[in-house]
Amino acid sequence: MIHVSNEAAVWFKQELGLEEGQAVRFFARYSAGGKLHPGFSLGIDVDQPVSPGIQAEVEGITFFMEAQDMWYLDGYHLNVTYDPQLSDIEYEYEAAAPN
Repeated sequence: MIHVSNEAAVWFKQELGLEEGQAVRFFARYSAGGKLHPGFSLGIDVDQPVSPGIQAEVEGITFFMEAQDMWYLDGYHLNVTYDPQLSDIEYEYEAAAPN
């Protein structure tokens, strides 16, 4: 599951110059650090879904992760929020309830 707060969606629209109908892809990328998987972190790109594993529409923008990247969130939900003190977004990983 993915949840993007309205404030975070507005941030994405402003920072990336997005218009209604566009989409933001979250994907696993090689990187130092990373909260869930050492050597990987969450990347973003303006793209359209091809085979989304999860998606949500907020403020007219589709936020999604392709099926091939879902391993990154295995066992977790992604919450994207806006921190007004930092003027930036934050990613929070919430443990999913076991099936």
